[in-house]
Amino acid sequence: MSKVTHTHVDEFGNVTTHTHEMAHEHGHYHSPEEKKKQINRLARAIGHLQHVKVMIENDEDCADVLMQLSAVNSALKNLGKEIINEHMTHCITHAIEDGDTHAVEEFQKAVQKFI
Repeated sequence: MSKVTHTHVDEFGNVTTHTHEMAHEHGHYHSPEEKKKQINRLARAIGHLQHVKVMIENDEDCADVLMQLSAVNSALKNLGKEIINEHMTHCITHAIEDGDTHAVEEFQKAVQKFI
């Protein structure tokens, strides 16, 4: 079994982390270049989201807040698409080669929740 750590940020910006064991044994490899792009995209989305919080605190125009939220949603959706693409290209390909149907099933569930 391998241990996997997940980090979650709630709507208030509170961060929680939990670790659990996964039944599949295939390794995860993410290219440093792709990982850096994804982290940069996420950092920009977090910055936009923090700006939305300030806008709401300052009673700024609701239309402007919604436009900013739209930008955050778009950024997160695009990041998700990139992660799906990379995961399918690398991790799922290796899982299939290794006969790891559990990893494929778990990924399918995750994609369904994302979309």
